[in-house]
Amino acid sequence: MGYIMLNLRSKELTEGVERVVSRSLLRAVGITDDEFEKPFIAVVNSWNEIIPGHKHLLSISQAVKQGIHEAGGVAFEFNTIAVCDGMLQGHSGMKYSLPSRDLIADSIEIVVEAHRFDGLVLIASCDKIIPGMLMASARLNLPAIMVTGGPMLPGKFGDSNNLTLSDLRTFIGAVVSNRMSYEELEEVGKATCPSVGSCSMMGTANTMSVIAEALGMTLPTCGTVHAVDKRKHLLAKESGRAILRLVREGGNARDIMIREAFENAIRVLLALGGSLNAVMHLIAIANEADVKLSFSDFDELSRDTPWIAAIKPAGPYTLKDLDEAGGVPAVMKILKSKLNLEVATVSGKRLRDIILEAKIMRKDVLRALENPYHSEGGIAVLRGNLAPEGALVRQVAVSPNMLRHKGPARVFNSEEEAIESLLRGDIKEGDVVIVRYEGPKGGPGMREMHQLASILIGMGLSQSTAIVTDGRVSGSTKGPVIAYVSPEAAEGGPIAVVRDGDIIEIDIPERELNVLVDEDTLKERLKEWKPVEKSVKGVLARYRKLATSANNGAVLLE
Repeated sequence: MGYIMLNLRSKELTEGVERVVSRSLLRAVGITDDEFEKPFIAVVNSWNEIIPGHKHLLSISQAVKQGIHEAGGVAFEFNTIAVCDGMLQGHSGMKYSLPSRDLIADSIEIVVEAHRFDGLVLIASCDKIIPGMLMASARLNLPAIMVTGGPMLPGKFGDSNNLTLSDLRTFIGAVVSNRMSYEELEEVGKATCPSVGSCSMMGTANTMSVIAEALGMTLPTCGTVHAVDKRKHLLAKESGRAILRLVREGGNARDIMIREAFENAIRVLLALGGSLNAVMHLIAIANEADVKLSFSDFDELSRDTPWIAAIKPAGPYTLKDLDEAGGVPAVMKILKSKLNLEVATVSGKRLRDIILEAKIMRKDVLRALENPYHSEGGIAVLRGNLAPEGALVRQVAVSPNMLRHKGPARVFNSEEEAIESLLRGDIKEGDVVIVRYEGPKGGPGMREMHQLASILIGMGLSQSTAIVTDGRVSGSTKGPVIAYVSPEAAEGGPIAVVRDGDIIEIDIPERELNVLVDEDTLKERLKEWKPVEKSVKGVLARYRKLATSANNGAVLLE
């Protein structure tokens, strides 16, 4: 196949008298002598049997490996971990979600570097796994390509044929407030997730899938082709072939993931109203690629990127609608005047060529730049004396009457405390619920406050009550939830000294988040402040020592 003259890293395992032991061990796993001359490709799979987004990934990896073999490579599959954010909501298990991202990146680095692979294909579907794999790709800087597992189909119940988890979670509050019975909730729940795949709204999983494509790290359309669609396996096989071309041509991950590509990905995120988690993940991925990103980059681009697709939870459409509309290539075709068109992609084509071939199939789903849902992008960065280093809000998922809000603080040091108070009826219309010590260090692990937000919405309080937190929010969260407040409480950020009754002022159009307490009073409170430290051990204790703030991507100190 013409690979003998390539400078393959795998030769460190297969060539020379001193490598006789490695060759013997490779023969023990079925590698023939003629395969010693071929590129060794790592197929990194996050398959497991507990997550719908990952249950089907074994069949996808089989297609990838077939493509690798057909193109003249040798495929070696290994697994990394994956957790399901959807199952972790509202309990201590959510503390482990964000730390898993960095563990995933580390585990891939260890296996790929230890075994001197020549390239890698990464297979994943969900929230922290895709960014963890992209972080590893950038860090390793080898030929790499992603295959995302694809969304599940939307659910059908009664008159609705587009149910998603973002709908189901708000019904919890409806049960709590006696507007729906438990039995009705269970019936809806049985219909909401009808197939394998990542949850069918624009949550973090699907946001990161489309971002991987917008970065140029997947083949075109991969980000929205559904898990049960035969096109997914065809894309997987073609991805296996494509990695051999990248190895042959010397196309490394950082040749793809350059600053201009990150700016393109941010524009797509903003145009689709994607998950706030993507901000932190993109900063972390860029850090591995030696590209500097900050909250400010997202806010600057958001002011110049219209929101053109109202995908759940910020609108009526699902990922199935987005796929039918033409997927990411169609989105980028609409955005082409704002994109860097000469960036390379793993397909071998420049973005300009992909856009040229793209078709916009449903103009009800994807609006023109001249007729957007909102003149700005889906995400806004707020600053003020409550968030000197920034906070994030999904502005397109906030009702107009809550874009500006002023109300008394109700302060809690954990999500559980806030939920208990909400269920007791202690939180009233107009309040601002402050949930702190849930950041990267404070949690530790930076839990999502989605359970709290969903119950609040289901109880009908989202039109009058806001949440402000140094924790995260789910990609399926909607309503007036301001999160990722930096610095976090555990690092002595001003959110640590907010007191019950302090007036909080939120002004999303003006990008302001303030506590209406004079500067001298805040300084005096901070002098007296003592951090709340939650008792943890093992990986969470190590994570607390190493994690940085949200505005730095919550990356780990080296």
